[in-house]
Amino acid sequence: MAEGSSSGEPIDVLVKSTRDLLRPEELVREATRDIVKDEIRRHLEKTLREDPELEQALRDAVRDLLAARANEYAALVRVGTATARLGLSALPPDVRRALTKDLVDLISKELGQIVERSL
Repeated sequence: MAEGSSSGEPIDVLVKSTRDLLRPEELVREATRDIVKDEIRRHLEKTLREDPELEQALRDAVRDLLAARANEYAALVRVGTATARLGLSALPPDVRRALTKDLVDLISKELGQIVERSL
């Protein structure tokens, strides 16, 4: 069988996928990348160990970033809540009551499942 041609038989597919996985240039590139990443990580860790103020500044910055992300997610939840309330307020009263009941039932069911999984 010629290189690159395949009859579609399972063994041909298996051989081709195995050949693709074992491409030496890919393995060398990935291994080199990992080595470089490890060397950079070691250098950065050494630099931080040698400068405790810089290490603390980085820790503080990461903590601030995480707090900002948490605030962002909380704000998104509040926007979603306000948008849902706005949408419900714009509905006719009978539709609003039915939809509100359905939403409460759905949320109750989901919370019940979360509690069951956590026990």
